[in-house]
Amino acid sequence: MAGDRWYWRDRLRKGVVRSAFLLLLVCIWQGLASAGIWNELIFPAPAEVVLALGGGLADGTLPTAVLASLVRLGIGYGISLAIGIPLGLLLGRIRLLDDTVGSLAIGLQALPSICWLPLAVLWFGLSEAAMQFVIIMGSLMAVTLTVRDGVRTIPTPYLRAAPILGATGWRFYRYVLFPASFPSVVTGAKLGWTFAWRSLMAAELLYVTTGIGSTLMTGRELHDMALVVAAMLIIVGIGLITDRLLFRMGEEFVHRRWGVG
Repeated sequence: MAGDRWYWRDRLRKGVVRSAFLLLLVCIWQGLASAGIWNELIFPAPAEVVLALGGGLADGTLPTAVLASLVRLGIGYGISLAIGIPLGLLLGRIRLLDDTVGSLAIGLQALPSICWLPLAVLWFGLSEAAMQFVIIMGSLMAVTLTVRDGVRTIPTPYLRAAPILGATGWRFYRYVLFPASFPSVVTGAKLGWTFAWRSLMAAELLYVTTGIGSTLMTGRELHDMALVVAAMLIIVGIGLITDRLLFRMGEEFVHRRWGVG
């Protein structure tokens, strides 16, 4: 009981601190806007951004854009996980594969996601396939390499005991390797989502279609800085919600199960 009270008291304290910090930022923002240091066309006041948000929500453009971006992200990110997690497990166990494919993955990881845009356009044109390619290539290596590093940290006695206890072939990967490396899988999934989200924004800035990135471009072309800032706030909000609701639960499970994370 005492532990529960301390937990909720700590959550309340953190919530108050964060709310106070955000309020302070808004006050500073409003003060700078009121001071007239910059033209209101390039530095809108908070009220103008709220009006832009309200207008976009009322006419349905912002919800439609967010939904389109999330669908795109879900497809590309899902493919990255489906390829990256098994590939990372294999790289962590097969030395030859790690020396070849692993080295290539490290090199590709150094490429910013925007570097894939010209190649995607040449291969797929200005299309949804091009955006999916950028998302997958932007996040796949992060997932793969993080899972591979997690496999390398598995205690050697676990790996030696597995075949003795009958865990061979696919059973070894299913019942030993994957559970033992699950903390790294969660970390890789979180990193992969971050890279996928950034890659999606880069791709949508290139290809004018329905999406939150395209909303940013529309605001720029119309010199509507309030709409640009509103879209940026939505991007930040989606990132925070995903981190707090989705990945935080995974990290808490890892902490309870393995005592790490």
